[in-house]
Amino acid sequence: MRYHNITKDDMLNGDGLRVVLWVAGCSHCCRECHNPVTWDPNGGLLFDEAAHKELFELLARPYISGVTFSGGDPLHPANRMSVRNLAAEIREKLPEKTIWLYTGDVWEHIKKDPLMQYIDVLVDGEFHRNEQDAKLMWKGSRNQRVIDVRKSLAQTDGYGPVLHCGDYA
Repeated sequence: MRYHNITKDDMLNGDGLRVVLWVAGCSHCCRECHNPVTWDPNGGLLFDEAAHKELFELLARPYISGVTFSGGDPLHPANRMSVRNLAAEIREKLPEKTIWLYTGDVWEHIKKDPLMQYIDVLVDGEFHRNEQDAKLMWKGSRNQRVIDVRKSLAQTDGYGPVLHCGDYA
């Protein structure tokens, strides 16, 4: 897996103060994406042992709420397994931390992905320029959803995903 940045003390990409891992690789290529430099899966830097150590040192800080996987797209084929392994390791070593993930994919297509068992909140859907709204929390366009993954996976009634309390349209 390759990445572009590890952001510390981020307040824009999820609840609380977070660490954000910006992965390389995205096949959605949304028009007017805010981060097109991350589209190339061969761009950025190799996520090596030093990056792994940095990520976990930042996450271990008591005031950090958790990690957010963004990019690019954490579910791009170049990232999916590495992100799943990282999420599993975070859940095991730091179970009090929340894990958020941004993807251009939609819940209905990925809800059975084994990675979802480690995710607390998913922001799904491609960015749509014509639905952009700067007043939205944690998402760029009205079509995107901020999904409580744990509650969504637990429901058995067949309804759509359970939205996270911060998903305001």
